[in-house]
Amino acid sequence: MDKTILDKYELVIGLEVHSQLQTKSKIFASDPTTYGQDPNVNISAITLALPGTLPKVNKSVLEYSIKMGLACNCSISEYQFFDRKNYFYPDLPKGYQTTQDKTPICVGGHVDVVSKKGDEFRVILNRIHMEEDAGKSTHLDGAPDTLVDLNRAGVPLMEIVTEPCIHDSAVAAAFVGEIRKIVRYLDISDGNMEEGSLRCDANVSVRLKGETKLGEKCEIKNMNSMRNIQKAIDYEMKRQIKLIEAGEPILSETRTFNVDTGKTYGMRSKETLNDYRYFPCPDLPPMIVKQEWVDKLKAEMPSLPAELIKKFISDYKLPEYDAEQLTESKETAMYFEALCNDTKNYKVASNWMMGPLKSLLNETGGTFETLTVRPNQVADTIALVDDKKISNAAATQQLLKALSEKEGVSAEELAKELDLIQDSGDDFLVPLIQQAIDKFPDKAAAYKKGKKNLIGLFMGEVMKLAKGKADPQKTNQLLREALEK
Repeated sequence: MDKTILDKYELVIGLEVHSQLQTKSKIFASDPTTYGQDPNVNISAITLALPGTLPKVNKSVLEYSIKMGLACNCSISEYQFFDRKNYFYPDLPKGYQTTQDKTPICVGGHVDVVSKKGDEFRVILNRIHMEEDAGKSTHLDGAPDTLVDLNRAGVPLMEIVTEPCIHDSAVAAAFVGEIRKIVRYLDISDGNMEEGSLRCDANVSVRLKGETKLGEKCEIKNMNSMRNIQKAIDYEMKRQIKLIEAGEPILSETRTFNVDTGKTYGMRSKETLNDYRYFPCPDLPPMIVKQEWVDKLKAEMPSLPAELIKKFISDYKLPEYDAEQLTESKETAMYFEALCNDTKNYKVASNWMMGPLKSLLNETGGTFETLTVRPNQVADTIALVDDKKISNAAATQQLLKALSEKEGVSAEELAKELDLIQDSGDDFLVPLIQQAIDKFPDKAAAYKKGKKNLIGLFMGEVMKLAKGKADPQKTNQLLREALEK
């Protein structure tokens, strides 16, 4: 599409992010929430809504939701109750969903994000509320029937709803990424988008720049990756602009995104106002959330990514890029902080995290949580390099791998065992330097005539003869002295 046409319009996005909470049991029943079980195993009379059954609120769901609200700068509602949202869905056993309409547990709030393009943006939240998930319908190719699995029915959900304040698909994707990061830091959800633990719906509309009235919106349902969120929104924006430019109306509808074609497709039209006939759930009493409880939960919360980024930049004097990379996951940040407790060489520690250690994890398929090399061993290795006892190459290429294979051993002891300790004494280096010069007499003569770049040839030969045990700086000094005699 012509850029001049695109530039006439403003994109407006509102997001609804659903996060499954990783409680051991469902929101209103004791059924387990284990993922990947055989169909219809994690169910009970309450999940099936059999006559005479009564739900009971899972306290952990409230605690997790309050922590999320605090992390997102929300106000926590003191008085709240659950509502019944009435609509027909084949895998909704009760014929209604128990959710929060009038009294969401968290109100307002904001989340600051940085897109991959480097744009900083504050996403304003409308609310966060608790509800239950529905089951799952399966449509097999060629089969006349729809199969229903109710294992997921009643699994606790937390819905994070933004205001229609986002104007860039990259910012929308960054927001979902930040939400995923926060729920993982809080240990309230695994944030796994591939398994549906974190799902995103996007309400997308366009309007002429300068216009204040919102355009007709379309809702794109259940996107399962940041990349797909961005691609779906970008396509939908262009689709709507084409319709407006052609003088055709935009139908308010629910759409789905096809990953293979990169296009959105209409699923069903949306009414101006869905009549869900909300009313307070008579089976669940109102809830009072006392400030003392909120304060207690706040005290239990870990440091969050934004806070750690500031700390790493101010306390450890790291570049912003390093700080962002090191806070990408809670496990990475915790490992780095533990490493910094044992070394003051923070930038080198950061380089080890993002270089040799990350490479080792890529090879083994592990994480910083499962890494067998402990932070104190890495700190000791950094000290060995700083003290010129071993070379950086020997540390990263030999010692690190050996440490990963021998748990609990001292870095210095293992370096001695592997014969990696450097010898910078003249008695050790001078004979090796002479061997290198004797091997290349023509090159030595050329060096004396001004071809100083040949120093690299002799350095390589000496290091090879020393089997990595020569201190490069001392070697370079002695080598130049010998060549210039």
